Amino acid sequence: MEKRAYKDQVYGALADLTKALANPRRLEIVDLLAQGEFAVEDIARETGLSIANTSQHLQVLKGVQLVSATRDGHYLRYRLANPDVYAAWQLLRTYGLNRQANIARVVHDFRSQREVLQTVSIDELLGKLNDEGVVLLDVRPSDEYGQGHLPGAVSMPIGELLERLEELPRTGTIIAYCRGPFCVFADEAVQLLTSRGYPAQRLEEGFPDWKHRQLPYELA
Repeated sequence: MEKRAYKDQVYGALADLTKALANPRRLEIVDLLAQGEFAVEDIARETGLSIANTSQHLQVLKGVQLVSATRDGHYLRYRLANPDVYAAWQLLRTYGLNRQANIARVVHDFRSQREVLQTVSIDELLGKLNDEGVVLLDVRPSDEYGQGHLPGAVSMPIGELLERLEELPRTGTIIAYCRGPFCVFADEAVQLLTSRGYPAQRLEEGFPDWKHRQLPYELA
C-alpha cells in the first residue's frame, strides 16, 4: 500500500470515530450508558428524544463500535462496547471542563443558581469515608443503583427524596452523587437538602468515575 493511501485510511477511520461523537445527543447517550445497560425506550426517556431518533443515534455509535447491544425478549439493551469508551469520554469531558472556559462557566452558573457551590472530589471523599456521620446518597434511578453503587450508599432517587427526607440524619454530612459532573440529580438533591437544613454536598464526579478508578463498589 502506498503511504499516502495508508495515512488516508488510518486518519479517515479516526475521523469517522470522532464524527460519531461530534453530536451532543450522542455524547449524552455515551454518558448515560456509562451507568450500565439501558433499553432503547429508557435511553429515549432519559434524553428526551423520540425512540426513532434514539435508535438512529445508537446505530451511529454502534457502527464505530462505541456501543454494543443484546436482545432481551422484545427489547434491545445497549451498553458501552468496552471500558476504553468511557476512558475516552472522561478525557474529553475533563479537557472541556479544564480548558474550555465556556463549559466550566455554564456548569458554574447552573450550580450557582441552585446555591450548590460546595463539591467534594473522589479523592476528598476517600479521606472522609471512615468519618462518623458521613452518609453517601445515591440519587440516580433505582435500576442504575442496582447495576452498581458506592459502598454503603443509600438509594434515594431524586423523585423520592422529598417524601423520604425523614430517613436522613440532620447531623454529619450527606454527600449526594449521581451520574457525573453534568448530571443534575445531585445538584437538585443538595439544593433540596440544604434548603431544609440538612448538611449536604455533591460529589463532583459520578459513579462511573469511581468504578473507572477500580475502587470497590457494590451491586444491589
